[in-house]
Amino acid sequence: MLYKKIALALLAAPLIASGVQAQTVGISMPTKSSARWIADGQSMVEQFQAAHYKTDLQYAEDDIPNQLSQIENMITKGADVLVIAAIDGTTLSNVLENAAAAGIPVIAYDRLIRESPNVDYYATFDNFKVGVLQATSLVNGLKARFGSVHPWNVELFGGSPDDNNAYFFYDGAMSVLQPLIDAGDIVIPSGQTGMDRVGTLRWDGSAAQARMDNLLSANYTKQAVHGVLSPYDGMSIGILSSLKGVGYGSGTQKMPIVTGQDAEVPSIKSILAGEQYATVFKDTRRLAAVTVGMVDALLKDGKPEINDKTTYDNGVKVVPAYLLDPVPVDASNWKSVLVDSGYYSLDQVQ
Repeated sequence: MLYKKIALALLAAPLIASGVQAQTVGISMPTKSSARWIADGQSMVEQFQAAHYKTDLQYAEDDIPNQLSQIENMITKGADVLVIAAIDGTTLSNVLENAAAAGIPVIAYDRLIRESPNVDYYATFDNFKVGVLQATSLVNGLKARFGSVHPWNVELFGGSPDDNNAYFFYDGAMSVLQPLIDAGDIVIPSGQTGMDRVGTLRWDGSAAQARMDNLLSANYTKQAVHGVLSPYDGMSIGILSSLKGVGYGSGTQKMPIVTGQDAEVPSIKSILAGEQYATVFKDTRRLAAVTVGMVDALLKDGKPEINDKTTYDNGVKVVPAYLLDPVPVDASNWKSVLVDSGYYSLDQVQ
């Protein structure tokens, strides 16, 4: 054992003598209120440290001035690269100018940073496909649970209007739903469509629940709702609370088909309980690995791997991106996708 310690000390000696310092990655996450962002932060810290980088992980708790201050602090402390999941993708132009002046490259993480030329790369999932998967699950569920009913009454929810991804989710979903609406197979009794009417600021589950309450009282006193397009699990739980509050899922009132995203534990438990119908899984471990690869290439004067050069125009430039594939999850495959892959333990979700 003594010889092993001596050998390790000798291996480390040249690095210590030369004063080599691990480079620092500043990681700015929007909030800890979503389990998804906690998992993102943990995955990145683990993988960056395994790649011998220091990390400075900060959560802004959905407070824009707080995020700006945290990023400024990372710049002042000399971060070598910034990885930013923006609260509001339109508010970072000034702080990114400071990063560019300091020669600090910037990677937008899962949320596109808009209206700035100082965004070097974008690591995300195929967000249009997320919406396609959500709508496909919704239609499949409507056929399975309400196949004999025609037309199906559906309400639409969108994500936060200040998150560029929300528009991709919505557009992807509508690419599936609009032909069915046009054909009369799906109707929207409230008449509320479009992100300007169905968007939910900050993806707030309480706001989604309140809106669902209003939709039910205004449009469903004499008819049933059959499905709800929800773009995020935290919103889905609020929507389900509203539905259960007026008797859906009990007696003869079948639970409407409710979608989601992020495969958060409460929603997986809800799927197993026969409430939420489906979600979309985005493996934060894979996204962290892509991000680490991008940073590694940037800091070693290489070119990060990308697979999309056209989709993500931030209003100033098209940001080169690497897109990962999302995975639909429902009662038929939750275990193979989430537990067998090691993302969750069985105890966490049962």
